[in-house]
Amino acid sequence: MKIAMIGAGAMGSLFGALLAEAGETVTLLDICTDHVNAVNANGLVIEKQNQRRTVQLPATTDPQHIGPVDLAVVFVKSAHTAAAAQTAADLAGSSGLVLTLQNGMGNTEVLAESVDPSRIIAGTTANGATFLEPGTIRHAGSGETVIGAWMSTETARAATLADTFNRAGIVTRVVDDVRAVLWAKLFINIGINAITALTGIKNGQLLDRPETRQLAREAVEEAIAVARAKGIAIDGDPVEKVFQIAAATGPNRSSMGQDVDHRRLTEISAINGFIVRMAEAVGVPTPVNRTLSALVETLQGHY
Repeated sequence: MKIAMIGAGAMGSLFGALLAEAGETVTLLDICTDHVNAVNANGLVIEKQNQRRTVQLPATTDPQHIGPVDLAVVFVKSAHTAAAAQTAADLAGSSGLVLTLQNGMGNTEVLAESVDPSRIIAGTTANGATFLEPGTIRHAGSGETVIGAWMSTETARAATLADTFNRAGIVTRVVDDVRAVLWAKLFINIGINAITALTGIKNGQLLDRPETRQLAREAVEEAIAVARAKGIAIDGDPVEKVFQIAAATGPNRSSMGQDVDHRRLTEISAINGFIVRMAEAVGVPTPVNRTLSALVETLQGHY
Protein backbone atom coordinates (compact mmCIF):
# COMPACT_ATOMS: atom_id res chain seq x y z
CA MET A 1 0.00 0.00 0.00
CA LYS A 2 0.99 3.62 -0.49
CA ILE A 3 0.56 5.20 2.93
CA ALA A 4 0.82 8.72 4.35
CA MET A 5 1.28 9.24 8.09
CA ILE A 6 -0.36 12.59 8.85
CA GLY A 7 1.34 13.63 12.05
CA ALA A 8 4.77 12.08 12.51
CA GLY A 9 5.27 12.49 16.22
CA ALA A 10 6.26 9.48 18.28
CA MET A 11 3.27 7.30 17.37
CA GLY A 12 2.98 8.34 13.73
CA SER A 13 6.69 7.77 13.22
CA LEU A 14 6.54 4.38 14.93
CA PHE A 15 3.64 3.07 12.86
CA GLY A 16 5.13 4.52 9.69
CA ALA A 17 8.46 2.83 10.33
CA LEU A 18 6.92 -0.55 11.13
CA LEU A 19 4.85 -0.45 7.95
CA ALA A 20 7.86 0.65 5.89
CA GLU A 21 9.93 -2.22 7.30
CA ALA A 22 7.19 -4.58 6.11
CA GLY A 23 7.53 -3.31 2.55
CA GLU A 24 4.74 -0.74 2.38
CA THR A 25 5.45 2.60 0.67
CA VAL A 26 5.24 5.07 3.54
CA THR A 27 5.82 8.83 3.79
CA LEU A 28 5.86 10.75 7.06
CA LEU A 29 4.07 14.12 6.94
CA ASP A 30 4.68 16.61 9.73
CA ILE A 31 5.01 20.34 10.35
CA CYS A 32 8.19 19.89 12.43
CA THR A 33 10.97 20.68 9.97
CA ASP A 34 13.72 19.55 12.36
CA HIS A 35 12.22 16.06 12.58
CA VAL A 36 11.52 15.85 8.86
CA ASN A 37 15.06 16.96 8.02
CA ALA A 38 16.61 14.51 10.48
CA VAL A 39 14.62 11.57 9.10
CA ASN A 40 15.52 12.45 5.52
CA ALA A 41 19.20 12.88 6.39
CA ASN A 42 19.77 9.91 8.69
CA GLY A 43 16.63 7.76 8.70
CA LEU A 44 14.31 7.27 11.68
CA VAL A 45 16.10 5.90 14.72
CA ILE A 46 13.96 3.65 16.94
CA GLU A 47 15.15 2.84 20.45
CA LYS A 48 13.66 -0.25 22.08
CA GLN A 49 14.93 -2.09 25.15
CA ASN A 50 18.27 -0.28 25.03
CA GLN A 51 18.85 -1.23 21.40
CA ARG A 52 18.64 1.05 18.38
CA ARG A 53 17.81 0.45 14.75
CA THR A 54 17.40 2.84 11.83
CA VAL A 55 14.55 2.74 9.35
CA GLN A 56 14.90 4.55 6.04
CA LEU A 57 11.73 6.27 4.85
CA PRO A 58 10.92 9.67 3.37
CA ALA A 59 9.45 12.58 5.32
CA THR A 60 8.01 15.89 4.19
CA THR A 61 6.21 18.98 5.41
CA ASP A 62 4.29 19.33 2.12
CA PRO A 63 1.43 16.92 1.34
CA GLN A 64 1.71 17.81 -2.35
CA HIS A 65 5.02 15.94 -2.38
CA ILE A 66 3.22 12.70 -1.51
CA GLY A 67 0.48 12.39 -4.12
CA PRO A 68 -2.55 10.06 -3.98
CA VAL A 69 -2.38 7.31 -1.34
CA ASP A 70 -4.25 4.12 -0.54
CA LEU A 71 -4.26 4.94 3.17
CA ALA A 72 -3.93 8.15 5.16
CA VAL A 73 -3.30 7.55 8.86
CA VAL A 74 -4.15 10.50 11.11
CA PHE A 75 -1.99 10.81 14.23
CA VAL A 76 -2.22 14.54 14.97
CA LYS A 77 -3.39 16.08 18.23
CA SER A 78 -7.15 16.46 18.48
CA ALA A 79 -6.96 20.25 18.15
CA HIS A 80 -5.47 19.81 14.68
CA THR A 81 -7.90 17.19 13.39
CA ALA A 82 -9.92 19.57 11.22
CA ALA A 83 -6.84 20.65 9.27
CA ALA A 84 -5.63 17.06 9.04
CA ALA A 85 -9.05 15.96 7.77
CA GLN A 86 -8.75 18.16 4.69
CA THR A 87 -5.23 16.89 4.06
CA ALA A 88 -6.43 13.31 4.44
CA ALA A 89 -9.30 13.92 2.06
CA ASP A 90 -6.93 15.36 -0.55
CA LEU A 91 -4.42 12.51 -0.23
CA ALA A 92 -6.96 9.67 -0.11
CA GLY A 93 -8.92 11.02 -3.06
CA SER A 94 -12.08 9.16 -4.05
CA SER A 95 -10.96 5.64 -3.16
CA GLY A 96 -8.31 5.69 -0.41
CA LEU A 97 -8.97 4.86 3.24
CA VAL A 98 -8.51 7.19 6.21
CA LEU A 99 -7.59 5.71 9.59
CA THR A 100 -7.59 7.53 12.92
CA LEU A 101 -5.84 6.09 15.97
CA GLN A 102 -5.85 9.40 17.83
CA ASN A 103 -6.44 9.88 21.52
CA GLY A 104 -9.64 11.43 22.73
CA MET A 105 -13.15 11.60 21.34
CA GLY A 106 -14.76 13.50 18.49
CA ASN A 107 -11.92 13.04 16.00
CA THR A 108 -13.82 10.68 13.73
CA GLU A 109 -16.80 12.98 13.56
CA VAL A 110 -14.50 15.83 12.48
CA LEU A 111 -12.87 13.63 9.83
CA ALA A 112 -16.31 12.68 8.51
CA GLU A 113 -16.98 16.33 7.68
CA SER A 114 -14.27 16.14 4.98
CA VAL A 115 -14.01 12.42 4.19
CA ASP A 116 -16.71 9.99 3.03
CA PRO A 117 -17.64 8.14 6.28
CA SER A 118 -17.69 4.83 4.38
CA ARG A 119 -13.92 5.17 3.91
CA ILE A 120 -13.10 5.99 7.54
CA ILE A 121 -11.62 3.39 9.88
CA ALA A 122 -11.34 4.28 13.57
CA GLY A 123 -9.57 2.57 16.41
CA THR A 124 -7.19 2.61 19.33
CA THR A 125 -3.74 1.24 19.99
CA ALA A 126 -1.98 0.08 23.13
CA ASN A 127 1.44 0.66 21.58
CA GLY A 128 3.47 3.30 23.35
CA ALA A 129 6.11 5.63 21.93
CA THR A 130 8.11 8.62 23.12
CA PHE A 131 9.67 11.36 21.02
CA LEU A 132 13.31 11.65 22.12
CA GLU A 133 14.72 14.18 19.66
CA PRO A 134 14.31 15.03 15.96
CA GLY A 135 14.78 11.79 14.04
CA THR A 136 14.70 9.57 17.13
CA ILE A 137 11.84 7.89 19.02
CA ARG A 138 11.55 5.25 21.72
CA HIS A 139 9.19 2.31 21.26
CA ALA A 140 8.11 2.24 24.89
CA GLY A 141 5.74 -0.71 24.78
CA SER A 142 3.83 -3.02 22.47
CA GLY A 143 0.14 -3.81 22.63
CA GLU A 144 -2.92 -4.62 20.59
CA THR A 145 -4.41 -2.26 18.03
CA VAL A 146 -8.19 -2.50 17.65
CA ILE A 147 -9.98 -1.03 14.63
CA GLY A 148 -13.41 -1.00 13.06
CA ALA A 149 -15.24 0.61 10.17
CA TRP A 150 -17.02 3.83 11.15
CA MET A 151 -19.94 2.60 9.04
CA SER A 152 -20.83 -0.96 9.99
CA THR A 153 -21.42 -1.93 6.36
CA GLU A 154 -17.73 -1.48 5.52
CA THR A 155 -16.17 -4.22 7.68
CA ALA A 156 -14.29 -5.78 4.74
CA ARG A 157 -12.15 -2.66 4.38
CA ALA A 158 -11.21 -2.78 8.04
CA ALA A 159 -10.28 -6.46 7.71
CA THR A 160 -8.00 -5.73 4.76
CA LEU A 161 -6.28 -2.99 6.70
CA ALA A 162 -5.85 -5.27 9.71
CA ASP A 163 -4.12 -7.83 7.49
CA THR A 164 -1.65 -5.17 6.35
CA PHE A 165 -0.93 -4.11 9.92
CA ASN A 166 -0.52 -7.67 11.18
CA ARG A 167 2.00 -8.39 8.42
CA ALA A 168 3.98 -5.44 9.76
CA GLY A 169 3.99 -6.85 13.27
CA ILE A 170 1.34 -4.41 14.48
CA VAL A 171 -1.00 -6.84 16.21
CA THR A 172 -4.44 -5.72 15.05
CA ARG A 173 -7.98 -6.94 15.64
CA VAL A 174 -11.22 -5.86 13.93
CA VAL A 175 -14.42 -5.25 15.90
CA ASP A 176 -17.97 -4.55 14.81
CA ASP A 177 -18.72 -1.84 17.40
CA VAL A 178 -15.73 0.48 17.27
CA ARG A 179 -17.54 3.22 19.20
CA ALA A 180 -17.55 1.03 22.33
CA VAL A 181 -13.80 0.50 21.84
CA LEU A 182 -13.20 4.25 21.62
CA TRP A 183 -15.10 4.78 24.86
CA ALA A 184 -13.11 2.00 26.55
CA LYS A 185 -9.88 3.77 25.59
CA LEU A 186 -11.37 7.07 26.77
CA PHE A 187 -11.94 5.57 30.23
CA ILE A 188 -8.23 4.71 30.41
CA ASN A 189 -7.20 8.20 29.34
CA ILE A 190 -9.65 9.72 31.82
CA GLY A 191 -8.14 7.71 34.67
CA ILE A 192 -4.48 8.33 33.88
CA ASN A 193 -3.67 11.31 31.68
CA ALA A 194 -4.79 14.46 33.50
CA ILE A 195 -3.71 13.20 36.92
CA THR A 196 -0.22 12.27 35.76
CA ALA A 197 0.09 15.48 33.74
CA LEU A 198 -0.78 17.66 36.73
CA THR A 199 1.33 15.82 39.30
CA GLY A 200 4.42 14.95 37.25
CA ILE A 201 4.21 11.26 38.19
CA LYS A 202 4.65 8.23 35.96
CA ASN A 203 1.75 5.93 35.15
CA GLY A 204 2.61 3.31 37.76
CA GLN A 205 2.86 5.91 40.52
CA LEU A 206 -0.86 6.53 40.13
CA LEU A 207 -1.29 3.34 42.18
CA ASP A 208 1.09 4.24 45.00
CA ARG A 209 -1.28 6.25 47.18
CA PRO A 210 -4.92 5.56 48.08
CA GLU A 211 -6.00 9.16 47.47
CA THR A 212 -4.59 9.08 43.93
CA ARG A 213 -6.32 5.79 43.17
CA GLN A 214 -9.56 7.23 44.52
CA LEU A 215 -9.24 10.33 42.36
CA ALA A 216 -8.75 8.17 39.27
CA ARG A 217 -11.69 5.97 40.28
CA GLU A 218 -14.04 8.94 40.69
CA ALA A 219 -13.03 10.44 37.35
CA VAL A 220 -13.64 7.15 35.54
CA GLU A 221 -16.92 6.48 37.35
CA GLU A 222 -18.22 9.87 36.18
CA ALA A 223 -17.29 8.95 32.61
CA ILE A 224 -19.01 5.57 32.97
CA ALA A 225 -22.19 7.31 34.13
CA VAL A 226 -22.11 9.53 31.04
CA ALA A 227 -21.52 6.56 28.75
CA ARG A 228 -24.44 4.66 30.26
CA ALA A 229 -26.69 7.68 29.86
CA LYS A 230 -25.75 7.72 26.16
CA GLY A 231 -26.42 4.01 25.74
CA ILE A 232 -22.78 3.00 25.18
CA ALA A 233 -21.96 -0.69 25.73
CA ILE A 234 -19.46 -1.12 28.57
CA ASP A 235 -17.35 -4.26 28.87
CA GLY A 236 -16.02 -5.35 32.27
CA ASP A 237 -14.87 -2.95 34.98
CA PRO A 238 -13.25 0.14 33.40
CA VAL A 239 -11.77 1.28 36.73
CA GLU A 240 -9.89 -1.98 37.24
CA LYS A 241 -8.77 -1.80 33.62
CA VAL A 242 -7.29 1.64 34.30
CA PHE A 243 -5.35 0.26 37.25
CA GLN A 244 -4.12 -2.69 35.17
CA ILE A 245 -2.91 -0.40 32.38
CA ALA A 246 -1.23 1.94 34.87
CA ALA A 247 0.65 -1.04 36.32
CA ALA A 248 1.55 -2.48 32.92
CA THR A 249 2.90 0.88 31.69
CA GLY A 250 4.38 1.82 35.06
CA PRO A 251 7.67 3.43 33.92
CA ASN A 252 5.97 5.52 31.21
CA ARG A 253 4.80 9.11 31.28
CA SER A 254 1.33 9.43 29.79
CA SER A 255 0.98 11.25 26.48
CA MET A 256 -0.58 14.21 28.28
CA GLY A 257 2.21 14.13 30.81
CA GLN A 258 4.75 14.32 27.99
CA ASP A 259 2.83 17.23 26.46
CA VAL A 260 2.96 19.18 29.71
CA ASP A 261 6.65 18.32 30.20
CA HIS A 262 7.44 19.83 26.79
CA ARG A 263 4.96 22.72 27.07
CA ARG A 264 2.82 21.41 24.22
CA LEU A 265 -0.91 21.75 23.72
CA THR A 266 -2.64 18.82 25.44
CA GLU A 267 -5.70 16.85 24.38
CA ILE A 268 -7.61 17.67 27.57
CA SER A 269 -10.56 19.05 25.57
CA ALA A 270 -11.03 15.72 23.79
CA ILE A 271 -10.68 13.64 26.97
CA ASN A 272 -11.89 15.01 30.34
CA GLY A 273 -13.34 18.07 28.62
CA PHE A 274 -15.30 15.81 26.27
CA ILE A 275 -16.88 14.05 29.25
CA VAL A 276 -17.85 17.39 30.79
CA ARG A 277 -19.56 18.50 27.56
CA MET A 278 -21.37 15.20 27.07
CA ALA A 279 -22.43 15.18 30.73
CA GLU A 280 -24.13 18.55 30.34
CA ALA A 281 -26.18 17.14 27.46
CA VAL A 282 -27.41 14.14 29.46
CA GLY A 283 -27.69 15.79 32.88
CA VAL A 284 -24.93 13.86 34.68
CA PRO A 285 -22.74 15.69 37.25
CA THR A 286 -18.98 15.47 36.60
CA PRO A 287 -17.24 17.61 39.25
CA VAL A 288 -13.98 15.64 39.20
CA ASN A 289 -13.57 15.76 35.44
CA ARG A 290 -14.59 19.41 35.38
CA THR A 291 -11.88 20.20 37.94
CA LEU A 292 -9.18 18.13 36.21
CA SER A 293 -10.04 19.74 32.89
CA ALA A 294 -9.94 23.25 34.35
CA LEU A 295 -6.59 22.62 36.01
CA VAL A 296 -4.93 21.28 32.84
CA GLU A 297 -6.43 24.11 30.78
CA THR A 298 -5.03 26.58 33.34
CA LEU A 299 -1.61 24.93 33.29
CA GLN A 300 -1.26 24.93 29.51
CA GLY A 301 -2.71 28.42 29.32
CA HIS A 302 0.25 29.70 31.36
CA TYR A 303 3.10 27.98 29.58
